[in-house]
Order: sequence, then structure tokens, then C-alpha cells
Amino acid sequence: MNVFDRIYALHKQLAGARRPIAKATLEARLECSPATVKRIIRDMRLYLDAPIEYDREYNGYYYARDEQATEDAHFELPGLWFNASELVSLLAMDQLLETVQPGLLAADLAPVRKRLERILESRAMGTGELSRRTRILRATARRPGASFPNVAGALAMRRQLVIRYHGRARDRETTRRISPQRLIYYRDNWYLDAWCHDAEGLRSFSLDRIRDADMVEQASLDMDIGVLDAELGGGYGIFSGAPAHIAILRFSASAARWVADEQWHPEQQGRWCEDGCYELHVPYAASEELLKDVLAYGPEVEVLGPDALRARIAERLAAAAALYSEL
Repeated sequence: MNVFDRIYALHKQLAGARRPIAKATLEARLECSPATVKRIIRDMRLYLDAPIEYDREYNGYYYARDEQATEDAHFELPGLWFNASELVSLLAMDQLLETVQPGLLAADLAPVRKRLERILESRAMGTGELSRRTRILRATARRPGASFPNVAGALAMRRQLVIRYHGRARDRETTRRISPQRLIYYRDNWYLDAWCHDAEGLRSFSLDRIRDADMVEQASLDMDIGVLDAELGGGYGIFSGAPAHIAILRFSASAARWVADEQWHPEQQGRWCEDGCYELHVPYAASEELLKDVLAYGPEVEVLGPDALRARIAERLAAAAALYSEL
């Protein structure tokens, strides 16, 4: 632990304490000698104006509070202070966002990235190493389009949007007034959960299909997160709706070694069968996305129910087999 990490760690200890912390306790928590603790306290007092006081009764240290300040107010370190693990986490997030969608927030994040790099340099941790040793592979990703900043801004400012939206399913363009609720990053693509004032209901919009997004003065209608989860996040996949059915899937013993460790749905249930197969129960409403995931396993999975889902799988497999009937 270097000097920056120890200053940060000592600050967290003192800021979260209700009574003075004994010197021996600080030495143990900071994993350093009595002399080092004294030196850190001296430097914080001298260079950071930290109001660290000594208490004889506890033989320990505490942050003195301003009598005119509120009860919860305490000294804060000036500027950006992170320990080593937090720095790595921040840089990992930055690298992930840049890889997920290059240039999406480049202009907004550039100043933060520069400050993080200066902190790394000051601690002799180097710069650019994480990006060189991180590789993120994306599949079937679509660009979110030029409307992403406007959508994100309206979401943060809790304002309504008027959007021009082209839906793939109906191949039709419509204009809608919406109250954005939350952004979703799902299977390498961005979606927006929103209350549609024209349809008077919750809808999910694919950001790459939003042609224009104009923020208006009206405040956004706020929906409870529980309501969003119940109506849009309860079924299977991104365009799910409230679950109405339970798919019963039986995977072969070879496929089971992978499927048993996968989460298809937060409320799924699974069990091992005596023959080594794995039976998975998955809630769903709209079946289209579930169909694609099941079909990806081909002969390694059998749909045991419901009958309607089993029939649709059989139809898809028969249609696919017909393409190769002449071989």
C-alpha cells in the first residue's frame, strides 16, 4: 500500500468512525508501523488541512467537527482521491465503454480520463496498460445512432422526448412523445425503456431505430422501478412483458455442463436428471427471442412444454430441414 492509498484508507477510517480510533487499531488496519501512521497524520494535517485530533482517553485519533456544521458533515479530501483498486475499476469501466461503443462519450469522458492518467503517473502505476491487456469481443452489435446523447440527457434531466422511430417488425416510422425511464445495454445493443404518451403504456425502444430525439420542456413522467421490472423485465428477453408461461427445456448431458451454469432468466429453476440431462424452467411472455436461443442448441435440447412452444420449435426445425432436403 503506497502513501496515497494509506492517506485514503486513513481518511475512510476516521470519516466513518463515531469515536476516536486507537493507534494500534489504525496500525493494524493500515498495515503499517507506528512511525508510518504518525507520518501520514502529520502530512494530512500539514498539506491537506485535515482536522485530525488526538484523544488521550482512547489513545487514538478522530476528525474534529465544526460546531456550526451539521451532524453528518466531516472533512473531505480535496480533489479526486482513489485507492489502487478503485483506479483500476474506473479504468476498466472506461475501457469497457470505449470498446462497447467507440467514441460514444469520448468528448465527455476525455477530461476525466486525463485526470485519471495523471493520478496513475503520480503513483508510478503507468498509463495505457489496462487497455493493452483487455480484449472485449462483440457480436451482432448495432450502433446506437446520433440520438444517444439527447436520449441520455433527457433521461438525466427527467424531461420528455419527441422521437421519430422506425420499428423493424412493422417496417413503419412513427412520431411519439415519451418519458424516458432507463437505458438498457442488452446483448451488445442499447435500448430505452419509456412511457409512451401516445400509446399510454410502457414500451422498449431500440436506440439504433430512433431517427430523431428532441427534448421538450415538459417534465418526464416517473415510473416506479418495480413497475418497470414487472411489466418489462419479468419475461424472457428485452421485449418481454409480464411472464405468462413457463418453458420447460431438457438439455442433453453434454450441453448440460454449460447450461447449468448459465442464467437465462433471474427467476429460472433448474434440476439435474438421473441420466445426466438438465431440465430448465424459464418464464416468458413473448416467445420469439426464446425460440432463437433454444434453436441455437439444435438436437441438444428438447422443449417439453408448453405445447404451443414445442409446436413452434418443431415448425422452425422442419422448415430448416426442408432447405436441405435435396442433399
